[in-house]
Amino acid sequence: MVVKRNEDVPGAVWFREPQQRRKAPALNRARIVAAAVDRLDREGIDGLSLRKIAGDLDVHATSLYWHVATKGDVLDLALDEVFAEITLPGGHSATDWKEVVLTYMRQLRAMLLRHPWAASLASTRPLAGPLALARSETVYAALDRAGFEGITLSAAAAAISNLVIATASSQAAWAGQAEANSREALRQRIAHDQELYPTLATHLAAFLGDWDSQFEITAQTVIAGLDAKRKE
Repeated sequence: MVVKRNEDVPGAVWFREPQQRRKAPALNRARIVAAAVDRLDREGIDGLSLRKIAGDLDVHATSLYWHVATKGDVLDLALDEVFAEITLPGGHSATDWKEVVLTYMRQLRAMLLRHPWAASLASTRPLAGPLALARSETVYAALDRAGFEGITLSAAAAAISNLVIATASSQAAWAGQAEANSREALRQRIAHDQELYPTLATHLAAFLGDWDSQFEITAQTVIAGLDAKRKE
C-alpha cells in the first residue's frame, strides 16, 4: 500500500514513499524524531508542532518536509522510537513464555510512564513501526511456542498490551493532575460518604493502593489466566 505524500492518516508514515533529495542534507529524520521525543516529554502532544521542532533544531520549518509530511508522521515516528527502550529476553523454549510476557509488560509500562504522551498515542495510533513490530514479534513468538494459536493467540497478545496501555494511561492521567492531592480528595470523599460507598470505604487502602503493587498483581493474574486458557 502506498499513501499519498500529504495524506494525514494514522500510521501513514510507514507506507508513504520517501521524498528524494539530490544532496544529503545536514538535517535528517533521526534528528527530527529525537527533537520530537524531547518536546513531547516536556510539553505533551498539544505542545508539539513542526514549527516548534524546527525552532528546536534551528532550521526553517519547510526543511522538515523533506523528511516528514505531517505532524501525524512525527507522532508515529516518535512513538516507535521509544519502543527501542524495551529489551526482551531471547529464550527459545516453550517454558519461557511467561518470562517474556511479564518482562514485556513491565518494560512497556515503564516506558509509557517515562513518556506519558506515548500511552495516549499507543491506544489511538497503529503500532506499525519497525521497533514496535519487533517487540510484538518477540511476544507473539513466545506465545506461539507455548501453544497459543489462531484467535486465542491474537486475543492473548491483545490482552497483554491493552492491559498495560490502559493502566499506564490511567496512572499518567492521575500524575498529570497532582496525584497526591487528587487521591487525598477522593479518600476524603469516600470516607465522608461511607453509606453510599460502603465497600470502597471498607477497602479504602486497597482501592487507593500503590500503582506498582496493583500492576504486579494484575499482570500475574493475566498470565495465570492465559496459562489456564492455554491448557484447556
